[in-house]
Amino acid sequence: MEIKEYMQELGREARTASRLMAAASTEAKNKALTLIAAKIRERADELLSANARDLVQARVDGLEPAMIDRLTLTAKGIESMATGLEQIASLPDPIGEITNVKRRPSGIQVGHMRVPLGVIGIIYEARPNVTADAAGLCLKSGNAAILRGGKEALHCNQAIARCVREGLVEAGLPSTGVQVVETIDRAAVGELITMPQYVDVIVPRGGKGLIERVSRDARVPVIKHLDGNCHVYVDDTADEAKVLPIVENSKTQRYGTCNTAESLLVARSVADKFLPKLGQMLAAKGVEMRGCAEALAILKHAKIAADKLKEATEQDWREEYLAPIIAIKVVAGLDEAIEHINTYSSQHTESIVTENYTHAMRFLREVDSASVMVNASTRFADGFEYGLGAEIGISTDKIHARGPVGLEGLTSQKWIVFGNGEVRK
Repeated sequence: MEIKEYMQELGREARTASRLMAAASTEAKNKALTLIAAKIRERADELLSANARDLVQARVDGLEPAMIDRLTLTAKGIESMATGLEQIASLPDPIGEITNVKRRPSGIQVGHMRVPLGVIGIIYEARPNVTADAAGLCLKSGNAAILRGGKEALHCNQAIARCVREGLVEAGLPSTGVQVVETIDRAAVGELITMPQYVDVIVPRGGKGLIERVSRDARVPVIKHLDGNCHVYVDDTADEAKVLPIVENSKTQRYGTCNTAESLLVARSVADKFLPKLGQMLAAKGVEMRGCAEALAILKHAKIAADKLKEATEQDWREEYLAPIIAIKVVAGLDEAIEHINTYSSQHTESIVTENYTHAMRFLREVDSASVMVNASTRFADGFEYGLGAEIGISTDKIHARGPVGLEGLTSQKWIVFGNGEVRK
């Protein structure tokens, strides 16, 4: 079957399934989620074996370490997938919720009802857990989904897809409620993003190149973020006991994620106090530091190894490294920190370490990013950590959904009117 014909068939089936998914009861959706979670646990060995095949091919293909990290599935990761699905099942069903009902002078009552978006196309690279997360969120929010994973996770994605299909059928829902594209031909992406008659929204999850292509070529709305240049700002009132753990976790827990800190700003009044300790910690973790002249002078004086220090360029302030590299700048204080972040940030996630309430509230109000934090690691910018059960992606857009996108982000609202025979005069 030609790619265009194949994708059109998936689209038609998804559109038909979307109407059944929208009408599905909460009980049926929760039953499907629970069944899928159980099947994922039961088939852990099968999933790990499929993932091992993908990893072998990924290394042969010379994938970057950050991509290998995203691709790798562990027993813990499998349990997290299952747990995430169960958490989604435990969340309130947003579909059909009626809010903001107000009586108008004419006598009618006007309000909102939450409804599914319809058919959601999800394009992603590497991470096989996205197959389960996306299926679960689309299912619970009453949407049909077409999932197109990267070729690097082909075997694992198909193994997870079998669990999803069987769980849907056993719960009395259409097997086409969640479809995983079986071809690795890139032309499938071009078809998926240009089928507005079948697809209502596209969510790309992957590298900047993929997201730029989807944003440029799509003929349906896109929920996206391009990259994650996240900042930690150490304020002049920062608590020493919080600074090191927050910076360490934000930068070094995982290097290949969009909520990893890529830039560190330190107030000038505390730079001599904190930068030597931060530099020693980062060097011990193997992190290269690209600093402004002032930061480098302090770090060199603290005897940080020269091979870990490099002068920052203008591009470094904008960079998402996804690697053990961090940009460091000494700033005059809060005003300069906010200005720097709003100039160079990708509007993903920023954190301030401070004991000053006024500074904290100014940072929350004035930093223009999807997630803004006080005294917490940027790594918390995640749907699971935010209590969404899982996330379908993170949006840095300002319309419809912003930040981690969970159940509510996959719904819309329509106006509803209750009357008692009223007519307009």
